[in-house]
Amino acid sequence: MNKLIRTLLTLVAFGAGSTALLAQPALKLITVDIGKVFDGHYKSEENNIKFRDAEQKAREQAEELRKQGQTMVDEYKELAEQAKSTLLNAEARTKAEQAAQKKMEEIQRKQADLQGFLQNTQNSLRQRIDNFREILLEEITKTVNEIAKRKGATLVVDKSGPSAFRIPVVLYADPAYDITEEVIAEVNKDRPAAKPAAAAPPAPSTPAPAFSVPNVGAKTEPKKP
Repeated sequence: MNKLIRTLLTLVAFGAGSTALLAQPALKLITVDIGKVFDGHYKSEENNIKFRDAEQKAREQAEELRKQGQTMVDEYKELAEQAKSTLLNAEARTKAEQAAQKKMEEIQRKQADLQGFLQNTQNSLRQRIDNFREILLEEITKTVNEIAKRKGATLVVDKSGPSAFRIPVVLYADPAYDITEEVIAEVNKDRPAAKPAAAAPPAPSTPAPAFSVPNVGAKTEPKKP
């Protein structure tokens, strides 16, 4: 009798478990290449142009600082030569030496200004790029979720990046389950009439162009006669 009861209870439990499994929705997985969507978004193209304009202006300002520094270097060299010239009397050489020393201090300050400008500009551009990327990815993710819900998807996989083993996260996916092009079309449906020219994405990891004042290093003093 007890054996019969245990058998009945087992069958009931199995039946309940089967019913629960049948009640679960079928898995429907779709894939999307977020990187491709990001690059294909019209806002990326527009902002790439703005970033390049800002970078070009920064380069021009840095070049102007470099030219100012080079002018100071030329003035320093001339004063240093006067300080050593035997054609001048001792008083004139002393004045030239003092002026050369003062000019060297100005050059070193200009070097510091140049390096500070380059660092601040690089940090500012990087922050702008990071902020833009964060905002646009949030917008793209929202669009992906909306499309996934319309399609009745239960899981969305981004196939744009590599795994920890430096291989694609998705090794294979049926193109019929990929919504990348659909997402690109959706995010670009409000694209302005004036289509901006396409531009390659900026490289935030690339350091700012180095402009240095040549022939000026550590603080030096002209030899006294």
